[in-house]
Amino acid sequence: MRLVIARCSVTYEGRLTAYLPSAIRLLMVKADGCVAVHADGGAYKPLNWMNAPNHLEESDGSWVVTNTKGERLEIEIEEVLHEFDHSMGLDPGLQKDGVEAHLQVLLAERPEEIEAGLRLIRREYPTDIGPVDLLCEDGEGNTVAVEIKRNGGIDGVEQLARYVERLDRDPRLQPVRGIFVAQSITPQAKTLAESRAVGCVEVDYDALRGIESSVPTLF
Repeated sequence: MRLVIARCSVTYEGRLTAYLPSAIRLLMVKADGCVAVHADGGAYKPLNWMNAPNHLEESDGSWVVTNTKGERLEIEIEEVLHEFDHSMGLDPGLQKDGVEAHLQVLLAERPEEIEAGLRLIRREYPTDIGPVDLLCEDGEGNTVAVEIKRNGGIDGVEQLARYVERLDRDPRLQPVRGIFVAQSITPQAKTLAESRAVGCVEVDYDALRGIESSVPTLF
């Protein structure tokens, strides 16, 4: 992990054009190549970023990050205030809470609840950026990556999209599509999923466990 606190301006060109005027910001370069620009506020989300795989070219006072999609992130550095570089080693991964972990077990046993004809290949299928919850095969023999969350937000969709991108590089698995599964999925996540060509499925945890829902119904 490389962390640089610097006064800089940032220009992004790609799906749209965006500009961040000069200010002091945190520049983060992860071991996988992801580059993110953070402010001292706005919770955990970066102001702008470029996911791996990409190419970072550094010159005097300038970073230029590009990728094969034609996106370009240019960081003009006026002053470096602090720089820190430290290897963090392998991460054991996120430990899921009880409901999320149990959902994964239930859906691994019954992947047809996600999509008719779906068959499990493997749970926790490894990629170089972490394991995808379920790797499956659909009724036509195509590979399907499934990411399972208790509550589905845009971060989960982004996470799955990155997994699909990684898996689709493997000629043994191509073509790969993704399905995002949760008890509830936000409208923003559904919109992002549509733009990423990711399917969305909401599941009833109690129904999967064979328990009648506690929500009253008319019939």
